[in-house]
Amino acid sequence: MMKKSQIKNLMVSAMLLKAHADTTVATNTGASHGGTLFSDGVRLVYSREIEFKALPIMRFSQFATEKTELGVEPGLTISMLTYDNLKLGGALEEMQDMSTQALSGSMKQITVQEHGNAVSNSELLIQSSFDDIMATTTTLLGRDYAMVMDCELRDVALSGTNIVYAGGKASRNLITATDKLQVATIKDAIEVLATNNAPKYANAYWICFVHPHQSRDLRDDSAWINASNYGAPEQLFNGEIGRIDDTRFIETTLMCNGKASTTDPAYKADLVKGAGEEGAKNAVDIFQAVIFGDQYYGLAWSLPVELRDNGVEDFGRKRSLAWYAIWGTGLLHNDYGVVIETA
Repeated sequence: MMKKSQIKNLMVSAMLLKAHADTTVATNTGASHGGTLFSDGVRLVYSREIEFKALPIMRFSQFATEKTELGVEPGLTISMLTYDNLKLGGALEEMQDMSTQALSGSMKQITVQEHGNAVSNSELLIQSSFDDIMATTTTLLGRDYAMVMDCELRDVALSGTNIVYAGGKASRNLITATDKLQVATIKDAIEVLATNNAPKYANAYWICFVHPHQSRDLRDDSAWINASNYGAPEQLFNGEIGRIDDTRFIETTLMCNGKASTTDPAYKADLVKGAGEEGAKNAVDIFQAVIFGDQYYGLAWSLPVELRDNGVEDFGRKRSLAWYAIWGTGLLHNDYGVVIETA
């Protein structure tokens, strides 16, 4: 008797064979050359699957202020309008006309550019492998897309000019091994945000991205509440590990630091122990975190991510898949975020 997994594999194989036999091919050129291509339906499924597989990995994109502009402006830029806070109102006097004020704001120009990555598989590998090579390829491409997106948004978030150093230190080179991320450091950063009248995310929370090395120290504090122990049910963000008062913490290994290997996406040369100018070299490896409110950084889309094949290659002996998108990122309100540096 066949197992359920075997029956499932046979059904998948049958669907793939049907798709390969489908006369609706990706291009007319592919049909005339007789190559083996995906039908439009199969490509659509894979295109949606690549974004679906990327979502659980992505952290920064869930807090970006997004705008989609399918027809970009000249120069490949997308304009994002941001507004300043109103001047405070006050008490009114009877029969006195209420004074009005004009809205003030500014246009932030975000330049979009192409992003993508590709994988090639031989037809022999696809046909002889016991694994679903094409499904595995979409998974890996989805992870790659998520990493590229998050790293770019991370760099934008860390480009803010408001910086708080652990232990109340005045500069990076004065940070010592004992200057870990503590609640006092978070409060110092929140003081900067509150002074700048930064709006909270969803009008309720500050969002703080930390490295696991930093969150380890926070977890020992009595004020720490694990995400699994929240008293009231609420939607957790991707990567959320806990909160302290009105600050919710997102953990990711992508936060820049000097301890990571040079091949790690989190590696940053100027955070390494001993880096810096003479007389102001880092005493320890530095770890960066960032805390921000709403509308701190933006993500502008010109073309949402999609999966693309490369048509007929080498008489159908090779299949190439790639993720491709056109987007841009940028800082919208520098005052709405604070970079934190710790040991």
